[in-house]
Amino acid sequence: MQANYNTDAPKKPVNLTLNSDLLKLSKDMGLNLSSLAEEAIAQAVRTRLAEAWLHENAEAIQAYNSRIEAHGVFSDGLRSF
Repeated sequence: MQANYNTDAPKKPVNLTLNSDLLKLSKDMGLNLSSLAEEAIAQAVRTRLAEAWLHENAEAIQAYNSRIEAHGVFSDGLRSF
């Protein structure tokens, strides 16, 4: 899947506030917090962009679905299933 952002952009340090017990456990497990945070943020961005696209295109999607419901698709007479 293509990223919605420049994956080659330089890294930038940030400050986060995390639950101290969760932080200790993750460090004890050797988890890469920067990588995990970046993956989670990228997924959240993808989700929000998809939601925004659906919202912005809801009218067109509804119109298409209504047309298909009323008239079917072009291959209805060609399908054997």
